[in-house]
Amino acid sequence: MPQYLVAIQHPENYDSSLEGEAMIRDVGALNEEMDAAGARLFAGGLESASHAKSLRKQDDGKVSITDGPYLEAKEHIGGFWILECADMDEALTWARKAVVACRVPVEVRAFLRVRPKRKSSGGQ
Repeated sequence: MPQYLVAIQHPENYDSSLEGEAMIRDVGALNEEMDAAGARLFAGGLESASHAKSLRKQDDGKVSITDGPYLEAKEHIGGFWILECADMDEALTWARKAVVACRVPVEVRAFLRVRPKRKSSGGQ
């Protein structure tokens, strides 16, 4: 079954201390509903983008590490769900509920379905 990322989008200066009990309760209820439906594979919240580390390969082959997010953006991923759904329409149904529960925008993306190459039987 296809898997989908439902990513919570927080504004640049999001203050998680403003998340009220009602929102926490709503997200918990959504998690329980997803679990009961067998859709939720994993979920997690992320620290703010200001705590991120970005790594880049340099021309000399070394890797540099810098503080902060990789991209300068007005929004950053604040958390996510990984869902297993029949199709994008089902993922969007969950995402609509996530928007209401989290009170911020979300993005939905399907994971690429990479199939392993089969070994040839060599005529056997």
